This record gives sequence, structure tokens and C-alpha cells, in this order.
Amino acid sequence: MLMAMYSFSEEYDFVGKTIIPFNVHNGSCFSGTIATIQELEPNAKVITDGFTVNERDVAKAAGDVADWLQGLGY
Repeated sequence: MLMAMYSFSEEYDFVGKTIIPFNVHNGSCFSGTIATIQELEPNAKVITDGFTVNERDVAKAAGDVADWLQGLGY
């Protein structure tokens, strides 16, 4: 996880909030990020079915993103 995310976690109060992870990667997918977020924010609801896409597939991922968001109720 990027250091900026650790700082963001320290600065803001996520108690009772829902965190919906998503990212673009170069082969590592989430690589433990969701578990780290859960550890840093134990009083938040962390969606474990986050969206991740390889950087090579971003241009054609719009439909997948829309389907994922619809599955989350958005």
C-alpha cells in the first residue's frame, strides 16, 4: 500500500464508514492491501470484494467497473 494511504488513514476518522478498495496494478493485484486496510481501520466496514485491474487492461475495463459498482449497489 502506498505510504500516502497510511497517512490518509492516520489523518481521517473512518469509524462507522465503509471503505471500498479499488486499484490498478502491474501484476500484484491487491497484494495484502485489503487486510492492511482492515487492520488499520478496525472500526470501519471494509468491502473485501474490491476491484482491481491490470494496467494493461484499464482502457477496456469500463464495463467491468460498472458491473462491479452495480453489484455493490451503486
